[in-house]
Amino acid sequence: MPAFTPTSDDLFTFGLWTVGWQARDPFGDASRPPLDPVESVHRLAELGAYGVTFHDDDLLAVEPDRERAVAAFRKALAETGMKVPMATTNLFTHPVFRDGAFTSNDRDVRRYALRKVRRNLDLAASLGARTYVCWGGREGAESDAAKDVRSALDRYKEALDLLCAYVKEQEYDIRFAIEPKPNEPRGDILLPTIGHALAFIDELEHPEMVGLNPEVGHEQMAGLNFVHGIAQALWHGKLFHLDLNGQHGPRYDQDLVFGHGDVKSAFFLVDLLEHGGYEGPRHFDYKPLRTEDPEDVWVSAAANMRTYLILREKARAFRADPEVREALRASRVDELATPTLAPGETLAGLSDDGFDPDVAAARGYHFSHLNQLALEHLLGVRGAA
Repeated sequence: MPAFTPTSDDLFTFGLWTVGWQARDPFGDASRPPLDPVESVHRLAELGAYGVTFHDDDLLAVEPDRERAVAAFRKALAETGMKVPMATTNLFTHPVFRDGAFTSNDRDVRRYALRKVRRNLDLAASLGARTYVCWGGREGAESDAAKDVRSALDRYKEALDLLCAYVKEQEYDIRFAIEPKPNEPRGDILLPTIGHALAFIDELEHPEMVGLNPEVGHEQMAGLNFVHGIAQALWHGKLFHLDLNGQHGPRYDQDLVFGHGDVKSAFFLVDLLEHGGYEGPRHFDYKPLRTEDPEDVWVSAAANMRTYLILREKARAFRADPEVREALRASRVDELATPTLAPGETLAGLSDDGFDPDVAAARGYHFSHLNQLALEHLLGVRGAA
């Protein structure tokens, strides 16, 4: 049986804000003490992670002096060999951002937000980050009277255009990734889904520099199929990064351990990532349960990676199963990749090939059998690859 032991080759990464979450929520104070980012780097490296990601404020968890905090973080990275593939900026915790950052009605706040991001972009570039995530958690409204959404989108575009221009001027090797979310903490957040963000990117001055960082729980909060969303992001060439976690349906953002929510969706997601051409980090954006003590944090971190590896093994077994291959053919899944018109054929010249719709309507697609095979692989009652 596979050991399911992660290595750096698996490209597993964690945000400092995940293992470092003190477990405050709207109804309760912190249940864990602050965690030193240096400890996070070392402990995650010991567990087999490839890298860590951070908000600017995450580095100040125990050391308020920014220069000393950054120096200690750099030292930990050098000692462990851990990488920083992605960085982002906290534009949501401080009360100054209560009406947003890039889209705040207050122009002074928008200018401050740009300076805050610019400063952290410089640090991110110096640490080798290739992706810069933009999560607009406060970009939204609770009342339609309070926000001119068209002007807000103008300002959102302005911010990303300016940041892209800055990256180009500095010759940083960085791309931006928008992280959609429908609600929480705002009542309604701008760019709430993958589809909204894709449409927005097309209007930017440098759309080639901006892609997506979709999150499992966020898309499921909107009642959408995350696997389909990731497939479309891949189709557009816009899956720059992604956040893995667990979620139970369209409720608040639970940020469970990956696979500890909709495990069947997690199985098909891993199958897609492993066979669909995604080569980036497998990034876990989860929160250790509020019930857990500081040592349990590392148990939950390891659980994310182990679950992914288990699902990867099951996805490989599913793909290698001769009965599954035959079921895929019987369901004509492979036929979908064949162009509807033959080479040189035109719509105007589409001939009547004797197709009988009544005969075709009588043909089944046998999807139930195919779905059952997937479930049996997931449940472990069929052999490994």
